[in-house]
Amino acid sequence: MNGIEKITQRIDAVTQGSVDSILSEAKGKAAEIEAKAKADIEKLTNDLRARGDKEAAEREERLVSVAQMEARQISLAAKQEMMDKAFDGALDKLCKASDDVYADVCARLLVKAAPDGKGEVIFAPEKKAVGAKAVEKANALLGGGKLTLSGETRPVKGGFILRKGSVEVNCTFETLVRLQRSEASGDVAKLLFPEG
Repeated sequence: MNGIEKITQRIDAVTQGSVDSILSEAKGKAAEIEAKAKADIEKLTNDLRARGDKEAAEREERLVSVAQMEARQISLAAKQEMMDKAFDGALDKLCKASDDVYADVCARLLVKAAPDGKGEVIFAPEKKAVGAKAVEKANALLGGGKLTLSGETRPVKGGFILRKGSVEVNCTFETLVRLQRSEASGDVAKLLFPEG
C-alpha cells in the first residue's frame, strides 16, 4: 500500500467515525423527538378525551335539567287542569242543585249582598221561578226585607245580579267561584295533591 492509499484509508476511517457519530447522534435525537412527539400526542389525546368527557357530562346535565323542567311543567299543567276541573265541577254542581238548595244558597247570598234588604234581583230566564223563592226566603231572613224579583233576565249560568239604582252587584255563581278560586286554590291543591 502506498502512502496515498494509507492517507485515503485514514481519511475514510475518520470520516466513517464522524459519519457513525453523526448518525448515532441523529438516531438519538430522532428517538428523543419521536418519544416527545408520542408523549405530546398522548397528552393531547388525553386532554381531548377529558374535554370531550367534560363536555358530554355538561351536555348530559343540561339535558337532564331541561327534561326535569319539562316534567315539572307537564306536572304543573296536569295539576292546573285538575284544579280547573274541580272548580268547574263545583260551579256545575251549584248550577244544577235542586230548586230548594238553589233557593237557599241564593237567599243566603242575597242577605250578604243586601243587608239593608233593598234591591232588585235579576236571575237567568230558566231560574226565574226558583229566583222568586230565593227572594222570598231572603226577605224572611232579613226580617221584612224589601228585595224584589226583576222582570228582566240575564244569560248567567247561575246565581243572580242585584241591582240597586244604577249599581249592579254581580253575584253570579261563575263570578263567585272565580273570585273564590284565588283564595281557595291552595286548600283545593292540598286536597287534590296531598303529597306536595
